[in-house]
Amino acid sequence: MSSIGTGYDLSASQFSPDGRVYQIEYAGKAVEMSGTVIGMRGKDGIVLAVEKIVTSQLYEDDAATRIFTVDKNIGIAIAGLLADGRYIVDIARQEAANFRQQFERTIPLKQLTERVSAYVHAYTLYSAVRPFGVSVILASWDEEQGPQLYKIEPSGTSFGYFACASGKAEQQAKTEMEKLKFAEMSVEDLVQNAGKIIYQVHDELRNKDFHFEMSLISKETKGLHRLNPQPWYDQAVQAGLAAKNEDDSDNEI
Repeated sequence: MSSIGTGYDLSASQFSPDGRVYQIEYAGKAVEMSGTVIGMRGKDGIVLAVEKIVTSQLYEDDAATRIFTVDKNIGIAIAGLLADGRYIVDIARQEAANFRQQFERTIPLKQLTERVSAYVHAYTLYSAVRPFGVSVILASWDEEQGPQLYKIEPSGTSFGYFACASGKAEQQAKTEMEKLKFAEMSVEDLVQNAGKIIYQVHDELRNKDFHFEMSLISKETKGLHRLNPQPWYDQAVQAGLAAKNEDDSDNEI
């Protein structure tokens, strides 16, 4: 722990003399220790992709998943502390269920994001609690609004995106995504680029094994959030492996 924050990092409700809240910054560090998570929004769909680090060969393949379904057309991906992320997923599901019970329709993603981000922000205001060490990416698609993508930070701030990333290789993923034109991108292109980015930013020296997870919401899935859907999942993995092998060949030269 840096001596700079000593005395001002014991509570999330306390500012340092230079206007920083160290507990929120530490929560951001927890996100940076996580595997990379990306979300990409095309012209007719949304793709979420995750670099799920395998910490033990004894785990089942679907253990410690980082992509969840909130409602039939809403997906959520989490980077950071898994237990915190699951709690946020549960809050999002409660909000979606309450809205459906009251209005008999699916909650708009913008409204869900505002409710969840307000909840996350509330945990940065009191000394009796700590901020959530998690960054959340929410995605949805419907006939009225089309594809939508939002990201919530540990501070409780949220923004809409064409593409976003969280985790240890966030900056590398952003650099790759900034080269793409998402407004014109089809579902197939989104899927292939998601695979390429996750495989390219994976650091084999620090984390040898990882499991690629992906979900898709689009017209082609009939507006449903589907986890590791075929044949798109295989397309993403093949594109990722091809990009990784190409990078390895360039490095050898």
